[in-house]
Amino acid sequence: MTSRPATSPRFLGLAVAQMGPVHLSDSRESVVARLVDMLRQAHSRGAEFVTFPELALTTFFPRYWMSEEEAHERFFERSMPGPATQPLFDEARRLGVGFYLGYAELTEDGRGFNSAVIVGRDGSIAGRYRKIHLPGHSEHKPEAPFQHLEKKFFEVGDLGFRAFDTDGVRMGMCLCNDRRWPETYRVMALQGAEVVVLGYNTPSLNIHWNEPVHLRTTTHLISLQANAYQNGIWVAAAAKCGSEDGHHMIGSSVIVAPSGEIVARTVSEEDEVICVRADLALGAHFREHVFNFAKHRRPEHYRLIVERTGAGDPLP
Repeated sequence: MTSRPATSPRFLGLAVAQMGPVHLSDSRESVVARLVDMLRQAHSRGAEFVTFPELALTTFFPRYWMSEEEAHERFFERSMPGPATQPLFDEARRLGVGFYLGYAELTEDGRGFNSAVIVGRDGSIAGRYRKIHLPGHSEHKPEAPFQHLEKKFFEVGDLGFRAFDTDGVRMGMCLCNDRRWPETYRVMALQGAEVVVLGYNTPSLNIHWNEPVHLRTTTHLISLQANAYQNGIWVAAAAKCGSEDGHHMIGSSVIVAPSGEIVARTVSEEDEVICVRADLALGAHFREHVFNFAKHRRPEHYRLIVERTGAGDPLP
């Protein structure tokens, strides 16, 4: 990607397509029809890129205890695009709109990943990501109101955090719990990312500790706003939300500017499209005048970040 003066306006029609509930009984075809409809809505409002949620094609199945074999058969994609998802790729190509899509990926050798792709305006896959920060547990917790079995059904992602040049914009991506970790964004920002897109499925109830409900949204927004500002990037975050077969998830899909300000936010728990005309030069200003990595970072003092996983003793 060629460099441009920080003062040159560069605009991207950036949209988030929030999804209401996807129930166990909903077919792939009916879900893809909803995605296509929102892609068209976004295009009509000037969007050039649309962000869809994590595991957008199915209900959030890690909440249910089942065998890996059953999960693979019911909820995973063996190819992307596949027969059910091809219409979304075809419509994106026809409209000239790129998109991000989260889904459960089953590789040819039977490995399961919580994955996402960035698709260019020509309908081709420009980048792929596999979720790294897997939350939850792998063992059965019969006393819990629901399970959170990402560690059972998915392997830790093996593709790293990368940036992809997509239709003239350098984009990074992550998934759900990744958004809470500052390293996620910094690694992509160090590759020149201008926009980070992500999807999430965040339950309103925390089964691990008695977390006040309002904090579920508060910490979600803090994570996005702080990291957008501290890396000089646009962040677009798409929820799957509402009550899926009685299991409620937060909404609050947002688009955050490099200033850390929320510039668009959903107001419902249904399918809803939000869109902004994102000035990419705004991020360039912050990366030049506030968080200029080349001038001000001091990696020699950050070594502990990669040398330790958990907290330990003070340095001598």
